[in-house]
Amino acid sequence: MTKLSLCLMIVFFASCDEVNTVEKNADNKIDQYDEDYVKVVEPNNSVAFSLLEKVDPDENNNVLISPTSALIALFIAYNGAEGETKEEIEKALQLHDVSMEDVNKANAALMKTLTKDMDAIELFLANSIWLNDNYQFMGTFTEKVLDDYDAKIAEIDITDDSSVERINQWVSDNTHGKIEEIVEAPLHSAMVTLFVNALYFNGKWTHEFDEEYTEEQTFFTLEADKIVPFMQLEAKLAYMENDLFQAIQLPYGKGEMHMNVLLPLENMDLEDISEELSAESWEDWQTQFEKMDGTLKLPKFQIEYETVLNEAFQQLGIQTAFDKDRADFPHIIVEEEPLWIHEIKQKTFIDVNEKGTEGAAATSVEMETTSAMLDDTFYMEVNRPFLFTITDEETGAILFIGKISNPE
Repeated sequence: MTKLSLCLMIVFFASCDEVNTVEKNADNKIDQYDEDYVKVVEPNNSVAFSLLEKVDPDENNNVLISPTSALIALFIAYNGAEGETKEEIEKALQLHDVSMEDVNKANAALMKTLTKDMDAIELFLANSIWLNDNYQFMGTFTEKVLDDYDAKIAEIDITDDSSVERINQWVSDNTHGKIEEIVEAPLHSAMVTLFVNALYFNGKWTHEFDEEYTEEQTFFTLEADKIVPFMQLEAKLAYMENDLFQAIQLPYGKGEMHMNVLLPLENMDLEDISEELSAESWEDWQTQFEKMDGTLKLPKFQIEYETVLNEAFQQLGIQTAFDKDRADFPHIIVEEEPLWIHEIKQKTFIDVNEKGTEGAAATSVEMETTSAMLDDTFYMEVNRPFLFTITDEETGAILFIGKISNPE
């Protein structure tokens, strides 16, 4: 039997440019789904906290993942799953009594709701699919990814290096040149398809940090003290504290999105917070914020992170999808070839400065065959390892979550 490979790459990038290389497009049916996104927001946030604890930190002991990116990648693959493989994905992603049709509608609604084009916030999502012209998608699979994920499809000759250039040019255009290459020539001879999802996030703070007050200060890491630039802000912000941490919400624009910063108390550390993190505790903490005047000192930071998520998802219970002898993905391609997930990899980027935040993430799925009482004011100096999220206010979805142990 000929060895085949089905590569599904969902890439979240800084972008809002139109792709010019896509020949096929479906009618956009997303508008009809309204607030169905609620069915995938809890799985999104639950996976955020689970993955945060299951991935390895980088050389600076930092972690940065996008649960939204990872889940969209898996949900597209989920549309081709059957049997035990499908059941494991449903259980791991907490899709209790939710049909595949409803999952797809929920993702469509989430993408629609997350899309924002404002003066202070730009958040844009787009999907493209690059298909080896020697193969065909099953009609039902094509219909789902076109209608519910608003995907565009382009057929490519994988033996022609110009196909590599087309894909990478799309990536470069949709990251404003920040990421210039996602595939290398030659493409793998067994590649069947490549899924690419572009996301651009650029948010300006509601209350900008004055650069005049940015100054070098000490950040206390686990290994050694670091001198890094700290921004300073005095404003009325949503603040809370309990016996584990101080927390602040930094809004973007008119409050449509915000960054949460959780700083462990001096006798605590990130692990103490992590042990308490869950979708339930997170929702409870969100109700405890109160607006008050205060002072925040926050280090500027720029993080690039890369991780393989296979083991993390296996620990969540998705086992057979990675097993070449047991995986069951019969609904993706017409050709009767067994498929399994070979690798789920994610790359992320974030830049936090006085003006705001820019973030991007890339997730690839490669499949092969063969609280306490508060004072009236607060003071919060984020001078030791902390946790942060970037969250959409309307949906409650966590787009990014990270642990920053060394912002240098």
